[in-house]
Amino acid sequence: MRYEQTKKLSNRQFKRLVGVQQRTFDEMIRVLKDAASLKQTRGYPNKLSLVFQALVCLQYWREYRTYFHIASDWEISESTVCRIVHWVKTTLISSGKFRLGGKKSLLI
Repeated sequence: MRYEQTKKLSNRQFKRLVGVQQRTFDEMIRVLKDAASLKQTRGYPNKLSLVFQALVCLQYWREYRTYFHIASDWEISESTVCRIVHWVKTTLISSGKFRLGGKKSLLI
């Protein structure tokens, strides 16, 4: 499902599909845009916009599909999916705005 289609979903449906609320997704995009503006670009431009890169990453985390299946859906290579997932994860964690719960939250 493309981002244009997700805009038509209710907040509840968006969270069911993507795994995060719409406002959290919007904050993720802001952080990624800030990081991308600082990043020096070399080589070919990205085939996917930052919004689509975030959706690729969330799809991987939400569904635990293989890079091959995600790459087939988005018509990109497996290595590109891997690079996107790692860049988005690193960028979001280093921003300090996003984190996972600790061991105690997993035990409850």
